[in-house]
Amino acid sequence: MGQCLGCIKVDQSNVAIRETFGKFDEVLEPGCHCLPWCLGSAVAGHLSLRVQQLDVRCETKTKDNVFVTVVASVQYRALAEKASDAFYKLTNTRGQIQSYVFDVIRASVPKLDLDSTFEQKNDIAKAVEEELEKAMSHYGFEIVQTLIVDIEPDEHVKRAMNEINAAARMRLAATDKAEAEKILQIKRAEGEAESKYLSGLGIARQRQAIVDGLRDSVLAFSENVPGTTSKDVMDMVLVTQYFDTMKEIGASSKSNSVFIPHGPGAVKDIASQIRDGLLQGNSSHN
Repeated sequence: MGQCLGCIKVDQSNVAIRETFGKFDEVLEPGCHCLPWCLGSAVAGHLSLRVQQLDVRCETKTKDNVFVTVVASVQYRALAEKASDAFYKLTNTRGQIQSYVFDVIRASVPKLDLDSTFEQKNDIAKAVEEELEKAMSHYGFEIVQTLIVDIEPDEHVKRAMNEINAAARMRLAATDKAEAEKILQIKRAEGEAESKYLSGLGIARQRQAIVDGLRDSVLAFSENVPGTTSKDVMDMVLVTQYFDTMKEIGASSKSNSVFIPHGPGAVKDIASQIRDGLLQGNSSHN
């Protein structure tokens, strides 16, 4: 009914292109408009002012000869003040944008190696946006934002990169494990050294206590038994220790110790050897 009366409706966030006898007349804003069709007025088409998004997949090669697929997301919209340019100058807006994206990506990525491509994807997105803004502004479009949303290397390259990363992590883990074992061995050696040191101190104190006890015994025996010498006391002590040792050996069923030469008379020879060694030691110090 409205069209019969020459009235049309333009929706919000849209504009209509009015022509008179096939020639552009004006841009109709959202709302109700009267078109005297009898005077040759007609609507050539409608143009959306909403932000639109175009995802572009571009395959290219990096500087180190790795094929990658770069996925760019371009957000754009038509400008109301340039609606006539946007309507008349381009027949395939999405195809035009895609061509510019291909051109910039294939000019930028081959200058970078694979790692740099991932690191500088924001720079690539900025270069695409600047080129699109410069080109599409002549056609009445505004580039709202350009994003590089994904960089996909070839599947074989991705697998190789994962293997390299896994090998590096395994090598690092092996190094850490070896370092831990090294520290453990050092600590164990330090503990053994400390243990031996303390054991040596204990043995030294034990021997010192034995010497002190023997000295006290010799002095007490000499005082209580007149006419005895230190030599007689030491011989008796050695004989006593000899019999104590033989008793301990005999009490153990699994003992495999043998004294050669064997017999009580051998104690005298052992005592003589000990005295001779002590005398030689004293003479060498003097």
